[in-house]
Amino acid sequence: MSGPIADWTKGAEAIVYQTCNACGARQYFRRSFCAACGSPDLAEHRASGAGTVYATSLVCRAATPETRAHVPYNIVLVDADEGFRMMAHGDNDLAIGDKVSARFRQFAGRLVPYFAKAE
Repeated sequence: MSGPIADWTKGAEAIVYQTCNACGARQYFRRSFCAACGSPDLAEHRASGAGTVYATSLVCRAATPETRAHVPYNIVLVDADEGFRMMAHGDNDLAIGDKVSARFRQFAGRLVPYFAKAE
């Protein structure tokens, strides 16, 4: 690995995941080892941003003063086409099973992944 690929946590409009070169497992959260087998032999990849809604939760009460302007907002769990699951923001009308694609938006002063129905 020549170094981590920049993603939304670093201000880039990208979602990055890791694949274990030993067992083939995929994981969304960056680690120095494979959560499935413990191998340190990982490769980073950019995700396509395509996936399917696994769960959705509409937030109607702001958790912080910074999020008050965004209420109501939707938090979704998305099964990415690449084989990992991630939590992100999404359109308020998303339902379980909807095919979605990622975009990026500002939320409370930070760039975050944002899912909308795939076209």
